Amino acid sequence: MQQISTPAAPPALGPYSQAIKANGFIFCAGQIPLKPDGTMVEGGIREQTMQVLRNQEAVLKAAGSSFEKIVNATVYLADLNDFAGMNEVYAEFFKGMVPPARVTIQVAALPKGAKVEIAFIAVV
Repeated sequence: MQQISTPAAPPALGPYSQAIKANGFIFCAGQIPLKPDGTMVEGGIREQTMQVLRNQEAVLKAAGSSFEKIVNATVYLADLNDFAGMNEVYAEFFKGMVPPARVTIQVAALPKGAKVEIAFIAVV
């Protein structure tokens, strides 16, 4: 088991890792729309989703993987009415490739008032 950490994504907000590499898989913790310096990105669901996916892209790169190797995604939305806006940005990151299996869930709240959080499982 190997801990993955990169300054190109925001630091963990608690006692967890940005990602863990184990047995050929990369388990990426959920990312919210924080910039690498830890400040929240400004804007709505599209801007927030873009930042979350950029963060995850940096974590995957640090782990030796990429969006092409994601097998599972979990998307948490503070408001399911944001599904279409999130999905538009999300689809752009998977354009031209097989998208991963995914579940999208509305939650009561997300850390720091975020509108979206996304976690991935990828292969190395």
